[in-house]
Amino acid sequence: MRPPVSVLALDLLATPESVPAARRLLRAYGGDLQLCADELLTNVIRHVGHGTPVSLRVTCDRSRMRLEITDPDPRALPVLRSAAEDDEGGRGLALLDALSLRWGVEQGAGDKTVWCELPGPAGRGHEEDQGVGTSEEAVGSAGASMSGRYASGT
Repeated sequence: MRPPVSVLALDLLATPESVPAARRLLRAYGGDLQLCADELLTNVIRHVGHGTPVSLRVTCDRSRMRLEITDPDPRALPVLRSAAEDDEGGRGLALLDALSLRWGVEQGAGDKTVWCELPGPAGRGHEEDQGVGTSEEAVGSAGASMSGRYASGT
């Protein structure tokens, strides 16, 4: 079995402008991956802070795609909640949980990585050996400045 291939690595600032830029970059990998990235980046903005430096990484093998968002706050951990019908928020991780095969958090001494795994590119028309993207290619100059399945670790 071949090890996962890094298809994208991107450093950016968590800002409202970076969210649609990341979605555009991930368009080729499907709407579910885009939506998960959107939710995870939005969580960083809301719970860690606007302008927080983050790393976004996507790796793939034939059966799975893994999305990772790393930020510098190991204490602000995501919590899966049940949102009431009239709540304006609180559905992001429930959506991530529903879309992904599994998800979790890896805590480091000075950071954390929230990750999720989705079905891989096999049968989706993606090539397994795509190159690593760059922040300039991905988002241009504006973005570059800018349960059952829950698992702890991998």
